[in-house]
Amino acid sequence: MTFSTEWFDTEFASAPIMAILRGTGIARSVELAEVAWNLGIEAVEVTVQSPSDLEALAAVVNAGTARGKQVGAGTIIDAAGAAQAAEAGAAFTVSPGLDLDIVRESERLGMPSIPGVATPSEVQLAQRAGLTWLKAFPASVLGTQWFTTMHGPFPDVRFVATGGMNARNAPDFLDAGVRVVAVGSALADQSELARLAEVMNR
Repeated sequence: MTFSTEWFDTEFASAPIMAILRGTGIARSVELAEVAWNLGIEAVEVTVQSPSDLEALAAVVNAGTARGKQVGAGTIIDAAGAAQAAEAGAAFTVSPGLDLDIVRESERLGMPSIPGVATPSEVQLAQRAGLTWLKAFPASVLGTQWFTTMHGPFPDVRFVATGGMNARNAPDFLDAGVRVVAVGSALADQSELARLAEVMNR
């Protein structure tokens, strides 16, 4: 099976920032999603690691629907998680590692998927399967040079930098060739919001 990630070409076209909401509860997740959307961030991901996270995902999906926004489910580590994400209304899935079975199940359920990678072997395997959008995790540990190096053998791969990202280091990673930087706690920090707005207007 060859996978397609063209959906993300459109989803990420308008902004270099993606929002990740992790363990913030139902009300706070909706509030932070609204902050992201008001900044112009289109892509919002709610990580799913507990039943309460699923409730938060469903609530953010409902809030997004009212605004014409689509919401993804993150930290999907097995096919069952993909099924739960689909039931909650997720539009896409994101995984911390490379598992093509999860990508396959997500697509079967109508959700494009971004798996995580951290090595050239994983990038090569994902690209061979037709995946052009990949999550580089943990990005802050990999460092900016990892991305400039990976663009040599894999010029067509588009990376979403995740893990340890914020408004302060986002410009460095974008300059290194990252297409999208995923931020979480920065959305809850008033001092970071102005910097995020600057990154959005690059």
